[in-house]
Amino acid sequence: MLRVVRILNRFNLGGPTYNAAYLTKYMDKNFETLLVGGINDNSEKNSEYIVKKLGIDPVTIPLMRRGICPLYDYMAYNSLKNIIRKFKPHIVHTHASKAGALGRFAASSLDVPVIVHTFHGHIFDAYFDRMKTSFYKSIERKLAKKSSGIIAIRKNQKNDLVNKYNICEEEKVKVIPLGFELEKFKENANYKRFEFRSKYNIKDDEIAIGIIGRLVPIKNHKLFLNSIKLLKENTGKKFKAFIIGDGEMREHLKDFSTKIGLSYTSVNGNGYANNADIIFTSWLTEMDKANAGMDIIALTSLNEGTPVSLIEAQASKKPIVTTSVGGINDVILPDKTALISKNDAEDFSNKLLKLVENKDLRDNLSEEGWEHVKCKFHYTRLVSEMSNYYYDLLDKAKVNYSSPIIA
Repeated sequence: MLRVVRILNRFNLGGPTYNAAYLTKYMDKNFETLLVGGINDNSEKNSEYIVKKLGIDPVTIPLMRRGICPLYDYMAYNSLKNIIRKFKPHIVHTHASKAGALGRFAASSLDVPVIVHTFHGHIFDAYFDRMKTSFYKSIERKLAKKSSGIIAIRKNQKNDLVNKYNICEEEKVKVIPLGFELEKFKENANYKRFEFRSKYNIKDDEIAIGIIGRLVPIKNHKLFLNSIKLLKENTGKKFKAFIIGDGEMREHLKDFSTKIGLSYTSVNGNGYANNADIIFTSWLTEMDKANAGMDIIALTSLNEGTPVSLIEAQASKKPIVTTSVGGINDVILPDKTALISKNDAEDFSNKLLKLVENKDLRDNLSEEGWEHVKCKFHYTRLVSEMSNYYYDLLDKAKVNYSSPIIA
């Protein structure tokens, strides 16, 4: 039996949690996997339900947190070393930055035969100032040398790691896109749509526009709000805009809505929306229902890895308006499933206006979504590719599967 310790930053709502959960649950029978994760920020939705719904009981390290704290990080590092010593893995696979740093240092110190890291995104663009960014790049270069293999989740991310930021050599990077359970987004769609729209009092002649994600600066929700303001000024169609998610920017975004002349309401997942322009729902766990209730999905981010909300939108056959950053062009089909906007409120609003005013265009952009994502981003493809990659790395490391690992 091949043993894998899989280490995740934290169980928040997003691609890394789903990715780690499916790889823990569905790898072939030759792999025994222990899933380890940190804890969420107070502003984030705890999504341990994702892994527990799959029958996975993860190990949680309370001191492994998103922010940097030398004392907590050192204690979390020692906790990881103790877990690795006890489990004796052939492979340690880390996901995202904090887990990637602590986990790879711990695995390297104990001579784990195969050490793998997945970059779900990276923090080299639009997150920090030049000095901090330079520091993080130097750390990642050191960690890359301790890694048997590095996984990029899209081709242009591999190019960034190899050529743009010089994190490691090309031979060390394998491209394996994320995978998700997508069937639920097309099952019983009409009933789910009726249920969601009834819950939030969306009338039949109202167009629901949704943006989904953490309420943090990198997601650039102000662009969305400014675009909604312009849309309101330029269309006679009825619409409601939904901000689905939560985070540190929530109150600021509410204040900003008022400042630019948009009314809002907060429903906190309990349903009912009045005639406000903006509905803040907080976190929702049944995104298949939320997507079914929408007519348009928006994304305004300044940087993205693999945007889960756009994969789920296409699986739900919903048209998209999005900025073109990070891995977005690897996820959507421009002008076939999505309209691409500049990072500009007027342009973004004009794209929304086209969809709001033209049902035929909405329908056309909806048609190809499911066919595009059903194989490319399904978890069965992810599991198969990861399994093959593990075997390749084990062979290169000349690992005897039956030998004891870590004294």
